[in-house]
Amino acid sequence: MANFTLAHLSDPHLGPMPTPPLPELIGKRALGFFNWHRSRKALHRPEVLATLVADLKAQTTDHIAVTGDLVNIALAAEFGPARAFLDRLGTPSDVTLVLGNHDIYVRGAEVLAARHWGPFMRGDDSEPGFPFVRRRGNLALIGTSTGAPTAPFMATGWLGDAQRAKLANVLAALRQEGAFRVVLIHHPPTLPHKSPHKRLTDAAEFRDIIARHGAELILRGHDHEHALEWLAGPDGARVPAIGVPSASVTYGGRHAPAAYNLYRIDGASGAWRCEMISRGIDAAGNIVEQRRQTLLG
Repeated sequence: MANFTLAHLSDPHLGPMPTPPLPELIGKRALGFFNWHRSRKALHRPEVLATLVADLKAQTTDHIAVTGDLVNIALAAEFGPARAFLDRLGTPSDVTLVLGNHDIYVRGAEVLAARHWGPFMRGDDSEPGFPFVRRRGNLALIGTSTGAPTAPFMATGWLGDAQRAKLANVLAALRQEGAFRVVLIHHPPTLPHKSPHKRLTDAAEFRDIIARHGAELILRGHDHEHALEWLAGPDGARVPAIGVPSASVTYGGRHAPAAYNLYRIDGASGAWRCEMISRGIDAAGNIVEQRRQTLLG
C-alpha cells in the first residue's frame, strides 16, 4: 500500500450547550446539564477545537476517524450542530464516526444519532449498524459502537454479543485478505479500567477477539488522555491500542490539553509500517508536534 495518512480525534464535546425544553431536562440529562454549566463548559472550548481542526485540515490526510462523544447530554438540539461539525471535517466518504456514551446518553438518542450522522457511520455496503467496514485501498476501518444509555453517574459501555460475534468474523476475514485493520472503539478495551463506572463491561471478551484474530491498530477515546497500551494478538503479536485527549480541552486544566494523532501507514501484509505523530495545543495556544513514535515496522 502506498503511504496512507489517517487522522484520529475524539471527544470534542461540542458547545455551547443549547437551552433544553423542560421535558428533555429530566433524570440523567438534568445532572449532565448541571455538570456542564458547573465545570465542563470552561474545560471544553469551541475556540480550542476550531484551532485544532484548522491545524488538522492543514495536514495532508487521507481519512479522519472520530471516536465518539460529539455531544454532551444527547439533547435533540445538539445533533444538528454536531452534523455541521462533521461536515466541516469532511465528506462522509472521508470521515468515519463511531459512537460514545455521551452520544447515547439516554434512551432514544440512537435514533437521533442515526438520523443526523448516519452517512458517517455506514460501511461500504451502506447498511446501517455496527460493526461496519470501510475499505480504503488495503486499509480497512472497522467501526464499533460502545455507546449505551446508563444510569446516572455511570459512563460504562459495551459491545454486546451480536457486535462481538460479527467483529470476530470481520477481523478473521480481513486477516485472510491481508488488510491493515483499524478498529475504532470509544471505550478503552484494557482491563482493569482505573474507574469502574467508566469501563467497557465486555472488555475481556473484546481482548479475546483480538488475541484470536488480531488487528493492526485500535483507536479509542473516552478518557481524554494520551494512551498507548499493547494488547495480545495471535502468534505472539502485539496490537497497539491508542487513546487521544479530548479535541476541545483547554490548556492548563485537569485533563490533557486538546490533541489529535496522525498515523502514517505503508507496507504490506506481514511487513506493515506505522508511525504515530501527536499534535496538540501548547500554553501559547498554538498547535505543535508533541511526539513521534514508530508503532509497526
